[in-house]
Amino acid sequence: MNWLTSLSGVELALIATAFTYLMTAAGAALVFICKKVGGSAFSLMMSSAAGIMLASTFFSLLLPAMEQAAEPSYIVLSVSFVAGGILIIVTDIVIGKLHFFSDNAKKRSSVVMCIAVTMHNIPEGLAVGVACGAAISGDAASTVAALMLAVGIGIQNFPEGMCVAFPLRANGMSRGKSFFIGQLSGAVEIVAGLIGAAAVTAVSGILPWALAFSAGAMLAVVCSELVPESFAAGKIKATIGVIAGFALMMILDIAFG
Repeated sequence: MNWLTSLSGVELALIATAFTYLMTAAGAALVFICKKVGGSAFSLMMSSAAGIMLASTFFSLLLPAMEQAAEPSYIVLSVSFVAGGILIIVTDIVIGKLHFFSDNAKKRSSVVMCIAVTMHNIPEGLAVGVACGAAISGDAASTVAALMLAVGIGIQNFPEGMCVAFPLRANGMSRGKSFFIGQLSGAVEIVAGLIGAAAVTAVSGILPWALAFSAGAMLAVVCSELVPESFAAGKIKATIGVIAGFALMMILDIAFG
């Protein structure tokens, strides 16, 4: 932990986003050994990730933004939060209007899924980078909060890697190419994370805006992607997963705070 707290925001962001990328790659790698993953396991993975990310939205992003924003802080938080959410909404609308492979529903679904996962990974990487950039050197609490946000995103990246690789394989693509495209969808998080960390480190006063913006984008991703997908496989299991994930993040934040 002492080594981690001594790192700069950019270095910490590189490590954190490398983990989220590797989780995407690990999910895509399952295309080499199995055809599908059970609905219960998928639901628990997605719902627990949703819980961790919901808690991270408040503890790691909104709360620090509230503490550091200039008065009137509610304007900074509200405008940035809404802007982050709008980014995801607009992205979903644009993706929904794509007409690739309109003559082949299965291929179109695979392409849209790949683009959707890649686009949603950008604000997720940005959120991790901003949280890492906000971590004060030597402060274990902010470092742990940033890393736990990366853990939550990494957990939900695992099935996302599968969601990209498996449909491609089912449509006739080789296992190697399916894996390559699946893991590539997570690589954008490293770039976005480094940009986020560098921005909040270099530009004075941008941190509260960036934190709230990332929180809005993160909440939109949870509501539009993780919650519907996890609850579709069973309400009780998904609820348990969300509560467990949120409680884990809350306990760690309080323990290290």
